[in-house]
Order: sequence, then C-alpha cells, then structure tokens
Amino acid sequence: MSDLTYQMIALVAYLLAMLAIGAWAYRRTTNLDDYMLGGRDLGPMVSALSAGASDMSGWLLMGLPGAIYATGLVEGWIAVGLTVGAWLNWKVVAPRLRTYTEVSGNSITVPSFLENRLKDGSRLLRVASGLVIVVFFTFYVSSGMVAGGVFFESSFNASYHTGMLVVAAVVVAYTLFGGFLAVSYTDFVQGTIMLLALIAVPVVGLFVTGGIGSTADSIREVDPNHLSMLEGATTLGVLSALAWGLGYFGQPHIIVRFMALRTAREAVAARRIGIGWMLLSLFGAVGTALVGIAYYRQNPDAELTDPEAVFIALGQIIFHPLVAGVLLAAVLAAIMSTISSQLLVTSSALVEDLYKAVFKTNASQSQLVLFGRLAVLAVSVIAAVLAWQKTGSVLDLVAYAWAGFGGSFGPIILLSLWWRKLTAAGALAGLVTGAVTVVVWGNINALSSQMYEIVPGFALNTLVAVVVSLVTYRANPAIEAEFDEAVRLVDADDPREDAARA
Repeated sequence: MSDLTYQMIALVAYLLAMLAIGAWAYRRTTNLDDYMLGGRDLGPMVSALSAGASDMSGWLLMGLPGAIYATGLVEGWIAVGLTVGAWLNWKVVAPRLRTYTEVSGNSITVPSFLENRLKDGSRLLRVASGLVIVVFFTFYVSSGMVAGGVFFESSFNASYHTGMLVVAAVVVAYTLFGGFLAVSYTDFVQGTIMLLALIAVPVVGLFVTGGIGSTADSIREVDPNHLSMLEGATTLGVLSALAWGLGYFGQPHIIVRFMALRTAREAVAARRIGIGWMLLSLFGAVGTALVGIAYYRQNPDAELTDPEAVFIALGQIIFHPLVAGVLLAAVLAAIMSTISSQLLVTSSALVEDLYKAVFKTNASQSQLVLFGRLAVLAVSVIAAVLAWQKTGSVLDLVAYAWAGFGGSFGPIILLSLWWRKLTAAGALAGLVTGAVTVVVWGNINALSSQMYEIVPGFALNTLVAVVVSLVTYRANPAIEAEFDEAVRLVDADDPREDAARA
C-alpha cells in the first residue's frame, strides 16, 4: 500500500469513531439541558481533557509550533501566560461557577447565569452577552475551518476548500446530533490523541536530529537567538504574550465545562489533570518546532513551505505512514475539538439567550433541541463563508476571538463570582466597553502591533464595571442570599474543609 493509503486508513478510522460517539450521545440527549450541558454529569477526567482540547485547537499543533519555528522561543511567552491563566481559571472560577450557576436559577449558559445572578429584569445583559458570543465565536469557528483547510492542503495536497468542507461536515454532524455529550467525549478522545502525538514527534525527532546537543547546535546555526526567550523581546511584547492568560476567565466554551461538573469538589482533580495535560502538550508543541528547525537545517534539500505545517511535515518524515496517519488525526482532533465546542456554545446563545429571551417562547423541549441543531447548522454556514478566502493565519484569527471573549466576559465573570456589589448596569457597561475596545484596538495596527488588544479591553471593562456598579448598587436580599449560599456550598464541598473538621 502507498503511504497515502496508510494515512487515509488512520484518518477515516478516526472520523468514523467521532461519528460513532455522536450517535451514542444522540440516544442520550432528550431535552435542552442534556443538549447544552449534558445534565451536569461530567467527571473530572472528561471535564479536564475536554476543556483542554476545546481550548487549544489547531493553534497548539499548527499556530504555536509555526510561530516558534519562524521566530524562536521568544514566542513561548504565550505558552507561559496560558498555563498560568488556565491554572487560575480552574482554581478561582471553576468551583464557584459550578455551584453558583445551579443556585442561581439552574443556569445552563453564561448569559443566563449573568442575568439570574444580577436579577436583570430588562434582559439587556443576556441579549448583549448572547450577541457577543455569536459574533466572536463565528470568527473563532471560522479560524478552525481555516486550519482544517490548511491541514488537508499540507497533508494530502488536496484543495484548501475540500479540506475545509470535510472538517466542517464531520464536526457539524456529531455536534448537531449529539450535543454537549458528543462534544465532551469526542474532546476527551481528541485530547488523548493530541497529547500522545505531541510527545511522540519531538522525542523521536531528537533521535533523527542527533540528540539534544546536535539539535541545539543546528538551531544556533540558523539563528543563535532562536533558543532565547529574551533576545528580540520587548516589555510590551512579553506583557502582551502573558496577557493571553487573561482570556481564560471569559471563554464560554471552556468555562461551560466547569458548569457541567458533577460537584464543585471535582474541580480540584480536574485542575490537576488538566494542567498536567496542558504542560506536556505545550512542551511538546515547543519541542516540535525546535526539532523542526534543526531537521531542516541538517537536511537543506528538504523544504518546508509553511511553518504552521511543521508538526505535520515531521510526522510524515520520521514515522511509518500508518503512525503518521494517527499524527494527522491528532491535528484534525485539535481543530475539530474546538470547532465543536464553539458551535455548541453559539447554538446555546442563539436559542437560550436570544430566541427564548426575546420571544419568551413556550416551545417544547424537543422543539428547542431542534432549534439548537438548526443554529449549529446556520453558524457553520456563516463561518464557512468567512473562511472561504483563507484570510490571516490560524494564530491571528484565534488571537482576535480570544481577546474578544477575554476582554468582554473575563472581568464580568470574576466580579460576578467574587464581588457582591456588581450590578446588572455595571456588568452590561463593562461587557460592552470590553468588546468595543477589543474590536477598535484590534483593527488599528499602530495600537495592536504594540499591545495585544485583550489588555486594554480587560482593564477598561473592569474599571467601567466597578465604577458603574458602585454608582447603581442597591442592596438586594435575593442576590445576597444566593451569593451566601453559593459560597457556603463551595466551602462545604472543599476537601480542605473536610480535613479541618476531622
């Protein structure tokens, strides 16, 4: 059999497995709560790997290795910021959000939680939140489709558009029918594949390039600064890279996993699993880029036309075609895991936070699930249209959407969980300020080239939300009671409290 046949066998087997999980989840999905949140029944292992896989997307195997291959370890500050941000997200947000969303009206989406938490009778906050999710996630899903097109283009010499459509079709199929359970369990499988692949490529690649010493020498021959995280770095550049970590607090497709945990207690185990997975994966991505630099230095006849394809290219060079096919499946897993999560959250925003909020419908559960599936289809079509022209790199598209969510939702989520005096008016003003700041800043090159737009978006959002809340705050017994109950339940579920009582 040819190399391409072996690779296609592995890839088709992976795609069929994803569709099988979607079919299994379809049989377990009976109402909107199941479709959007899986009945709040995820264990820590599935929650952790699902959050990680949906978080990292194609940028982990394409965007980040490509940036480091082209520029060097100075791009690694993004990985540092993300690791710190992810740990804080699990530590600070996960337990309280899991408890508070159930205490406050059994909320199943981020916008519905904010409305219930702040007792916003106007519904403006919920609608504005839903619109922000729809707009930025459409760009985010589009970035995933771009990555899918590039993947097939680099791996099989297929056309960009064919690859994009294949990825979109499979993801839409299992997300549309299987909902949250399908997304979470496919993410779990995909996260496992990604981790194994990211360990295998740099480890085996080191033997090909002659070990650590020889690899480092080859990298220095290309550019001595490639192995430094400081050479070529600026203070603003490092701060911008570290600021990626701020984005975690406002990513709806990640924090929805916290809401689906069985108990707040399980956030501790999930945090340890998730951060361990993340560290190994990021080291693997960085290692892949460095081994790639050395390999192409040592083999000048070999040519890498696209730095973002370095993981794909190395896998095809150093492994048997069947194993290379599994590595290709890992890239596809990274892309698909994020698209599916984003599609589901966008669907929930359209149905739960826009359709139900605006029209106050009495639709049945089966009708709402149908509307959710139609929403998945509609967003997919719009994202595909945006991705058709392949504008911008994967990392650039992800960076814009990541900043949009971090700058608009991040401060509001933190304040809602930890500050009693946040008001609906303050949250709405902060949310709008953060979103507008990111859009304006991100589209002015003189500003965005100096500082990542998430920084001003996050800062101004926080400032406006706090000031407006202090001006509009009025004590509300219902809000106070729910805040106290959420804190009490988190403390009661904290393993440290068990130890103290013992």
